[in-house]
Formats: sequence, structure tokens, C-alpha cells
Amino acid sequence: MQVERFSTPEMRHLENLLEFSSPLIHARELTRVEHRERRYPIYALNIGAQRDDVPVLAFIGGVHGVERIGSQVVLSFLETLIQRLQWDNSLIDGLENLRLLFVPIANPVGMLRQTRANGAGVDLMRNAPVEAVERPAFLVGGQRLSHHLPWYRGGEQMEPEAQALVDYIGAESDRSPFTLCLDVHSGFGMVDRLWFPYANSRQPVPHLAEYYAINKLMRRTYPHLDYVFEPQSRQYLTHGDLWDHLYTQALNKHRQLLPLTLEMGSWRWVKKNPVQVGKLTGLFNPVKPHRVQRVLRRHIVMMEFLVRATRSYQSWLPADEQRVFKRRAALRRWYENYTD
Repeated sequence: MQVERFSTPEMRHLENLLEFSSPLIHARELTRVEHRERRYPIYALNIGAQRDDVPVLAFIGGVHGVERIGSQVVLSFLETLIQRLQWDNSLIDGLENLRLLFVPIANPVGMLRQTRANGAGVDLMRNAPVEAVERPAFLVGGQRLSHHLPWYRGGEQMEPEAQALVDYIGAESDRSPFTLCLDVHSGFGMVDRLWFPYANSRQPVPHLAEYYAINKLMRRTYPHLDYVFEPQSRQYLTHGDLWDHLYTQALNKHRQLLPLTLEMGSWRWVKKNPVQVGKLTGLFNPVKPHRVQRVLRRHIVMMEFLVRATRSYQSWLPADEQRVFKRRAALRRWYENYTD
């Protein structure tokens, strides 16, 4: 069976970045996905310290193949870091106590086919063994009626792309004192949102105080950033969310794993250029070159903030006596009708 070379701009960009050599960069294949008698690799890069006592920050893109801008944002930031490794001593020194993970294209067949789902028609963000506590919206929340319909969950066994990502992040979280993840998507609303779990329940997560703390830290440090920071359940519920699954696994092992999803508001790109709605990719990605460049620039500050916040996590994580107050403040902000 032939191993296929990448054949989209994002895939070629990743292959070029894999050619950089540095003692701080460790690249690997998580798995190879079979599709039509060809195999497509899913690459991961570990950058920085490989010790078990350092915090971890993961950047994930391309879980939905049609959302190419998500992979482009992750690849752009990855390239910036790789170039800085050639000269930036402050970055090199900082990576002595930090490990960065990158999976820029988590669904290579979906990206090749320009589809949300993978080659089997499965939506990877509906594929984990997690059931919504309340009934989610029809189809959007995940369905097992047919792979011909959108948001298909697949069978009981996770797809190879989803399993590879869960195994990789789970293993890194198991050996780290603190793990933060940013999964980059597009396609919902007019504004950019940073979502945290749960997607399957309107109940607050056990680490609500920590999410409140990092949001407050970001607002104080960069007051001009205009992300809507909120639990995903404020917008809609779903079955099978990968990050709900990973978060629950870490929780059961008493590990600190805080997933975030960047959901870029693609509707404003359509509003500015309505003709792009004629193609599926136009619903999820900016088309005009200047808008693509603007998006790639827009999120750099936030991603750099996450790097610094992860490296210095012990400085802002709430202590035991602070968690009660921060949790109450978070409940007032995000869970108006919830009684603790």
C-alpha cells in the first residue's frame, strides 16, 4: 500500500517544516490513515524539554478537514517558533521548562477531500465514547443514522485519527504536571470564541476555577483581545466530543488537563464576501488573501499568551482557598441558573 505525499498547500507546508533540524524538535508519525488503497500520515511535533516534570501546551488543527484555516493558524505559529529557534535565546531558554506539542493536520484525508468528516464519513468531534446528558439538537449534536448525513458519529470504536489524537494527548498529559490544549476550528458565529468543556452537559466542570483564572489573567494582560470565553454548552450540546473524553480521562487519573477550543467566527468572512458561500470551503475559511493574512496575524498574541501561561502555570493557578471564590465568580458569569 502506497504512502501518499501530501498534496494540499497545508500538507506541503507541514512537510517543509518537518525538514527543519533542531535538538529541540522531535517529530513523529502518530498513525497512518488508509483511504482508497493509500496511506496518509498524521504527524506530531514535540518541541522543548522532554522531561516528565515540565508543563505541556498542545496546538491541534485540521480535525475537520474543511476548516483549513485552523491548520493554517497552527502551521503559521509553528513556523514562527521554528524560525525563532534559530536565533531567539529567550525562547530556547524558556523551552528548558516547557514542552510544546503540535498536530497541525489531525484529519489528512478530510483535508484532502475538503470535507468535515474523515474518509469514512465520520465527524471526529462526535466520535468519542461520550453521551450528552441532555438530548442535543437533531443531527448537529451527533447522529448514528448514516454516514451520508452530516455530524455522523461512527460506530462504537473510535476512528484511527481520533484514537491517535486521544492516545497522544493522553500519554503526554499522564506524564506532565499540567497540560493545556488549544484545538483550532472555524465556522460558528460572527465572533471568535474560546470554548472549554463540557460539550455534553450544562454542568460546570470541576476545573471551573482554573478556567476562570486563566480567562481573567488573559483579560488583564491583554485587555484588547476580544474573544468570547465560555463553556461550549452555552451554545449547544453534542455527543462524542473528543475533549470531553480526554478531560474526563485526565480527571479520573487526577491529572490537570485543560482543553480549549478556538472557534473562529467564519460568518463575518461570508458577510464581507457573500459570493464565497457558493463553495463549502467558503463557509469555513476566509477566501480573500488579505483576510487570510489578517486571521494568521490575529491569533498570535493569544497563542503566545498561552505559551507563557503554561510555562508559568504555578503562578496563576488558584490555590485551595482561592478556588472556592473563583468558582463562585465563574458560576455567576457562565451558569446563571446553576445552584452549587
